[in-house]
Amino acid sequence: MKAPTFSLQEVRSDKKYSLNDYLGQPVMLTFWASWCPDCMKDLPTKGQFYEHADLEKLAFLTINVTGRERSEEAGKQFAIKNDLPFPVLKDEGRETYDQYGCSGVPTTVLLDKEHNIVETFGDQASFMDIVKVLPTIML
Repeated sequence: MKAPTFSLQEVRSDKKYSLNDYLGQPVMLTFWASWCPDCMKDLPTKGQFYEHADLEKLAFLTINVTGRERSEEAGKQFAIKNDLPFPVLKDEGRETYDQYGCSGVPTTVLLDKEHNIVETFGDQASFMDIVKVLPTIML
């Protein structure tokens, strides 16, 4: 299935990021919310991975699901407080989250170079589960 396209604002810089900016590159996309205990474990692990990843071979984006937050600013405050090294995009409510058929946070979606959805991991997936699939999208 083709991944829905989006163009969303980064919470700290106001820069717009579009999925189409990464055509020809596989993408790891993570949906999250600041109040979520699983996200609090997941995002720092992904931050360490991001800092050592070859970003030419794998694009890495996260989307704060503002429609699941307690306040509009919660995701931005979390990103700043935790010094998240990767782009943190702001969903328009739950629009992108719903387009991807997510049912919980964190949800990680792996896209191949043509931006087909290869695999979706729910909130119970470990980072190792996700990493095991990366070679299939990075061919």
